[in-house]
Amino acid sequence: MKKIYIDDVGSGFPLVLVHGYLGSSEMWCNQRDYFSKSCRVISPALPGFGESSSAQSLDSINKMAQFVIDILEEKKIQKFNLLGHSMGGMIVQEITKIIGDRVNKLICFATGSIGEIPGRFETIDETRNKLKKDGIDISFSRVPMKWFVKGDQDKNYYLCKNAVKGVSLEAADNALIAMKNWSGIDNLKNIKNETLIVWGDKDTSYNFDQVDTLNKNIKNSRLEIFENCSHNVHLEKPNEFNILVKKFTN
Repeated sequence: MKKIYIDDVGSGFPLVLVHGYLGSSEMWCNQRDYFSKSCRVISPALPGFGESSSAQSLDSINKMAQFVIDILEEKKIQKFNLLGHSMGGMIVQEITKIIGDRVNKLICFATGSIGEIPGRFETIDETRNKLKKDGIDISFSRVPMKWFVKGDQDKNYYLCKNAVKGVSLEAADNALIAMKNWSGIDNLKNIKNETLIVWGDKDTSYNFDQVDTLNKNIKNSRLEIFENCSHNVHLEKPNEFNILVKKFTN
């Protein structure tokens, strides 16, 4: 197996960060620098993505969740706070389904309870078809621009450019298959953990109905909306995002 990258910095109560589609560990750099002063911050690059792009990719959300759980087992981490972004938000819901008693507080960020989202800027099959037709260079430059209100002019857009270096068509397609085939909606009622749901009001990847469904069905949850932010609130307004997460997890 090719090398898996896991950023593990700081000390204190663990905060586990799970990135999304076409993401990387580096995309959490603003959170790592902020939280590592008071927490142990663990942010793996999922197999096939970012710093783990040479590793064999996974084709189901359950397998990705188990990958993160295995890391926690290896590091002998029993209790932790858990934050997932986009596809990572699906993964953390799945982790909570499997080992929810070990999750102290849960943060579902720019995500939903199903992978095939009504109202997304395009269906997953359309994204898959364009990926195969246009190739990875065009596809990878097209999709992340939608994650920022300022598009590729955002000061942190370079993190998206860095994240996709080395990602194969197979890895990108496997993740799309994983999302399309996943649904966590029936499990929402079983999530007993205190949960924070975060969303940017300009997000075209996950519309309000998706985060509203999470908020209405997870009993102990609350929703925080960032104005004039798209899909990557943690990169568009990192300071405000970090302060919100810190207040919630303290």
